[in-house]
Order: sequence, then structure tokens, then C-alpha cells
Amino acid sequence: MHQKWQRWNTASRKWLWILVVLGIIAAIPVIYDRYRTESSSNNVELVYNYRGLVETASYQAHPEEYLQQQLDQLKAAGVTSMAMFESTLDDFKKSRRIMMFNAGDVASMTKSVIPTNDNYTYILFTNEENAGRLSPLIEDTFTGIGIGVKPWEFNGQKGLILETSPEDAVLKPMQPDPIAFEMLRSKGFNIVPRMSDSLPYNQEAMDKLLAYYQANGVKRVLFEGDSVKGFNDNEDMNSLQGFANLLNQYGIGIAAIENLKQPQKGLSKLAYDTDYNVARLYSLSDRDAAALSPETIADRFALATKDRNIRMLYINVAPSRNVTKATITDSVENIVKTLQEPGNAIKQMENNGFKMGQAGAFHIYDSAGQRYFKMVVVLGGVAFVALLVSYFIPALTLIAFVLGLIGSAGLYVLKPTLFEQALALLVAISAPTIAVLLAVRKLNEMNAANAGLTSGRRLAHAVVTYIKTAIISMSAIPFVIALLNNITYSLVLNQFRGVSLLHLAPIGLIAIYVVLYRGGKPLQQIGKLFRTPITLTWVVAAGVIGVLGLYYLSRTGNGGSVSSIEMTLRTILENTFHVRPRNKELVAHALFLLGIFVSLRYRNVVYLMIFAVIGQLSMVDTFAHIHSPMKISFVRDLLGLGLGFIFGLIAIGVWQVLEGCWKRWVPPLRRP
Repeated sequence: MHQKWQRWNTASRKWLWILVVLGIIAAIPVIYDRYRTESSSNNVELVYNYRGLVETASYQAHPEEYLQQQLDQLKAAGVTSMAMFESTLDDFKKSRRIMMFNAGDVASMTKSVIPTNDNYTYILFTNEENAGRLSPLIEDTFTGIGIGVKPWEFNGQKGLILETSPEDAVLKPMQPDPIAFEMLRSKGFNIVPRMSDSLPYNQEAMDKLLAYYQANGVKRVLFEGDSVKGFNDNEDMNSLQGFANLLNQYGIGIAAIENLKQPQKGLSKLAYDTDYNVARLYSLSDRDAAALSPETIADRFALATKDRNIRMLYINVAPSRNVTKATITDSVENIVKTLQEPGNAIKQMENNGFKMGQAGAFHIYDSAGQRYFKMVVVLGGVAFVALLVSYFIPALTLIAFVLGLIGSAGLYVLKPTLFEQALALLVAISAPTIAVLLAVRKLNEMNAANAGLTSGRRLAHAVVTYIKTAIISMSAIPFVIALLNNITYSLVLNQFRGVSLLHLAPIGLIAIYVVLYRGGKPLQQIGKLFRTPITLTWVVAAGVIGVLGLYYLSRTGNGGSVSSIEMTLRTILENTFHVRPRNKELVAHALFLLGIFVSLRYRNVVYLMIFAVIGQLSMVDTFAHIHSPMKISFVRDLLGLGLGFIFGLIAIGVWQVLEGCWKRWVPPLRRP
């Protein structure tokens, strides 16, 4: 019975591989849907921070003249939109629309005694237009939150008394300055309003405001602070749904800011309720806008749009003191040079297939049969994981497959998002591990046969194994794409978990296979290891491996630091190929090719495969970054394979030279 069970498990591998192939075929329509989705939005919106520009102008000798000059310059350079914050009294003061006083100021102005129990805010409008346009806005805002407002005049100038302290009054947000709004529209700028959630949500007022925005061509709003509009009152008022309904009614979408420490609260729900009418936004800090070279900023813009599905580029500006020039400076001139000569950011983006204009949302393509195709993909994915189990514990092959199907069904019902991520992760681990494992097995067979191959035959075997291994590793890619084909991943509203495990598990599994399965039965090898004395060499080697492992993990994801040499190499690769392959793939692929070639003569060199698997898993990991377009990821993998192959051939040539020198000058090595 035991032998029959073993035969069944061994025979099942063929059927499991057939299921894997069927899963890859079933993934093709899903991949095509994702490709169409990623190709459906090609407008890039250049958004400038208008509040920062007004603040910069307030430091100039002629603020209004300076502001108009900079706006015209930015428009000519290609800036399409202006971001307008909700106005505050401080904004109106900086733009010279009002003057603001406290009770002490007014007492001095009127030569009277300061009131003992009144700490009010006093406003004077600087002209009749400002009074007529802003007075109703200020009154509505403050009376709406229970703060009294009274008319006031001084020396014939109209004003208001706000029955709250100046310190409190300047914190209250109002709708954007209508005078500035109309001026910017007259210059041809689109408006991207920035909305906060600091005041109680009012559906009627929001309806009126969004209707005004729609009438003035607003297509997208951006949120300020740590939450979206309506989040704080959602529990009592269901305000997120109400706000989403208004956004849908007026055809207005939202923006998601890249790389925030914490996602803005309520953004995922609002995105869902607006049918994912969302555009991703990259924010250039005012410090970087002033300090970085035009070429560097232009490269950032080009990479953000091409590699990360960014469709809005937000440019901050702030005044700064230049001690060397003894003047107040800003970054406007640097941004103009970035967009035009010498940075040519707009030209770079247009060469990549983008157009400058208001950012649109991705159109989500979801073909009718996608659900059924995914079912076959799941079947193939479970088969892939069972195959991995079969190469380590053959007796559990069928059990692993059946339990995998049962577990998948249960997890899909209870937590579908966790299910798709877990299965994608397991397949992503399985494919590169199986690929390198099969390469190691082939090496063992050839070494056991003691073939004594010539250098040419060894090179031919190395090349064939390199290609076969890459194909098997990349067979995980259709599964990862199909299982994670959801717009929430592309917009980074949801993220693939387990990247660290993906970067470690194949290395650990190949290490186990090389150490325990290559030289005989695993249990015998474990016993042999326990009987081996621990030497200082082992301790030092373990320490070195530990340090390298920590560095390797620090480089996974987006948080790792990069040396200046590596940054230079990245820039060269990007400028040469327009898509940058991963440096670790170049090294690991070359190491793999060299390892195969040398292992065919020196058996123990096979330990290099433990590190060479990094290149194989990295190819799959590239597609776990779902916010990157598929075509970019495919090109990145192919470039990595091609360049790694070239570097591997160079490494083999160097090895041959060194080996020849060693044979000539040192007594011949004995083959292990």
C-alpha cells in the first residue's frame, strides 16, 4: 500500500504540471484586461501650489505684479492646474484682501480703552470688490459654526467683527478665494481644490460647493490633513456616502497622495463609493523643488508617470532666505527649467506616450468570463504549491493539493483579499524555488555521471539551464497578475503583503535542498550535520551571512538606502534602456550562469545556487509591485535576463583565464 501511494504521488506530478499550464493559459484573458485598464488613462496633470505662490509673493516689493508674472511664466512652461486650499483669514491677509486687528489694535486706532471682556477679531476689507465678494463668504462660514458676526466700519472702510479671538478665527477654513478662483480660470488654469475635514460636515453646503466646482471645470479634489471630507462625522451622519453621492452626481473624482506615512482616513471607502474615480499623485516638496537640479526633478516626474501609474504631479513652493544673495528666493525659475529646457520633463513624458491635461481615472476592464478564468488560475496555483511540496516530501503531494483546494475555498469565502494574496505569495515562492531546485538536480545527475565535459559543452549546458530556469521562474508571473488583478492594488489602496517572505523563502528552501537532499537521504544528512564539529570558520561564515542577509532585507521594498555608485549605475541604465533592470538581478543572473558552468566541474560550487535564486525570485517580485505597469515590469525582467546573461558570459571568460593561470602556476587541483 505504501509503494502504491508513492507511485500515485510521483505520477501526480505530471497532472499537476498540466494544471499549472492550464492556469497560465486561463490567466491570459485576465492579463489582457489589466493591460487595457493600465492603458486607459494617459493624461498627466501638472498641479502647482497656489497658496505657496501667494505666500512667496507676499515677500516681494510688488506682490500682485510678481504673482501675475509668475502665473504667466508657469502657464507658458506647461503647468496645467493650480491647487487651491480652503481659504483662511490669514490667506486673505497675505493676498491683501483684508486687514485684521485684535481688540488692542482697535483701541489704539480709535483712541479708546480696550474692552475687559471682549477678545474679538476685527476685519477691514481693502476695497469695495473685496468687501462685496468676501463679506458673505466670511459671514456664512462663521455664523454656520455658531460664531457671531457684526458689521463694522473704520475711516469709511467696510469691515466685520467676528466674535472670537484672532487666534481662533484664523483657523476656520472657508471655500477657496472666489476672486483668485476666477482670476486663475481666466488665465486658463484648471483648479484642483484641497478640502479639509476640520469643520462639521454639511450636505447642503457641500452640494452647493460641488455644483460651483463642476460649473468651473473641476474634475478632481485633493484632501488636506489626515482624513477625507466627511470622515469625522461619518459614524453619526453617514457623511462619506453622502459626499461620495455628490461627487458622483457632479462627475468629480479624488486624488490619492503617494507615500504618505499613513493613508488618509476614509480614502479607501470613498474610492469604492465613487467607483474608483481616483488618480495617484506624486508630491514634490518645496525643498526639493528649490534644491534639486532641473534634470533630477524631470527624471523623477518621468519615472513617476511611467513606472508608478502616477497621473498628477503636485509641485510645492515656499519662500526661502538666500543668505549668499541676501534676498528672498523661490523655486519658480527652477520648475520652469524642469518642465522646459534643460530638464525637458514634459517632452520626456510625451515621448513616453502621455499627454498634459486633467488627470482621468483608469477605466476598469472586467470581461464577463474573468471570474471563471480565475477559478482555473486558482486550481493551477494550488497545483504549483503542491509541486513544491512534492520535491521535498513526495508522500504529501496529493494531500497538499487536496488540502490546498479545501483551504482556498474556505479562505475565499471568509477573507477573499487574504486568500488571493496568500495564494499569489505561495506561487511566487514556489516557481523560482522549483526552477533552481530542478537546475540543482540536473547538476547532481551530470556530476554523478562524471561526464568530464569540455568547456564548450559545459557552456552549452549552462546556457540551456539558464533559459529553462528563467522560464519556470517566470511561469509564476501570470498567476501573480491574475490573482492580484484588482484596481485597489494599482492605486495602492491595498498592498500585496509578504514581500520579505518572498525574498527569504526561496533562498532558505534552496539552502535546505542543497545541504540535505543533494548528498543522500535528508535524515542522514541532518545527523551528519549534528555530528560535524563547529569551527571558528563556521562562526565567522555565519556572521558574514547574517550581515549580508540583514543588508539584503533592508533593500527589499522601497525603504532601503542606495549608495551614490548604485544611483549612478541606475541613472546610466535608465538613460540607456529607458527601463531600469534591478541591479541584484544582474548580479544574481550572472552568478547563476557562472555557478552552473563551474559546478559541472567542481561539484561543491553548487552552493552558489543558494544566492543565485535571488535573481529568479526578483523577477517574480517585480510583478508584485502592482502599481507598476505590466509592460514596464516585463521589459525590466527581460533586460535583467539579457544583461545578466552577458555579465555571466564575461564572468565565465574571466574564470577560464584565472583557472588557466592557476593550472600553469600552481599544482593541479584535485576534483572533489
